[in-house]
Amino acid sequence: MKVLWLFAHPDQRSLSGALKTEGLRTLESHGHQYRVSDLYAMKWNPVVDAPDYDHDPTDRLLVGEASERAYANGHLSPDIASEQQKLTWADTLIIQFPLWWYGMPAILKGWFDRVFVKGFAFGLTDPATGRPRRYGDGRLTGKRAMVITTAGARAATLGPRGVNGDLNDLLFPLQHGTLWYTGVSVVPPLLIPGADRAAPTAYGTAAARLRERLRTLPTTEPLRFRHQNTGDYDDGLLLHPHLAPTPTGPAAHYTAPPPPTHD
Repeated sequence: MKVLWLFAHPDQRSLSGALKTEGLRTLESHGHQYRVSDLYAMKWNPVVDAPDYDHDPTDRLLVGEASERAYANGHLSPDIASEQQKLTWADTLIIQFPLWWYGMPAILKGWFDRVFVKGFAFGLTDPATGRPRRYGDGRLTGKRAMVITTAGARAATLGPRGVNGDLNDLLFPLQHGTLWYTGVSVVPPLLIPGADRAAPTAYGTAAARLRERLRTLPTTEPLRFRHQNTGDYDDGLLLHPHLAPTPTGPAAHYTAPPPPTHD
């Protein structure tokens, strides 16, 4: 594998930081290549603004048009272009972050906002049908991704009946709405629960789980999201009524339910 490890935690001494180090060591021991984007260490700017696109600040900023034009003409900000080069090189993306308020830290959300611009991450159209190529098809098709997240909550409370909601539902905007949207196949996430109250033995358990997930990552079956353009959705992009008539929301957009998030 050629792995881009995308890391978003402000403290290298944290459990997350230790697991990142263990994960990179594991990749190397199995002969994989990797590059790292440590967003806090890089002091990554998460804010979309006109200078990203060499855009005249006196003109109205239409982000989609400006970013697509800047990408096509090679005018993207150098920090954005550098991250796109890393992702182009990689066939696998590891996204590691603490679960804060049921989502990604702002610095990581800003990485996707700035890097996944039209023309680079999406924007293809099928010439035969005129339909956009997305949700299982797109510019990043062929790449794989896995989310690693630490949470203060216990594992059971991030399950189907837990008060915090099921982890795959919480990650749906990232796993389905960002990664699968652009064609990236997403394997089940790795949850490290109870991270802020971990016992001394917890690191060994978490590290062992991480090593096993990385060892099997090339052959792990992805989450079975529905493809947009293979007949499950009508021309208005609504799921046909005869498919998954009972579940609504995120559950309806899988062809098979995701496995439990705790290994």
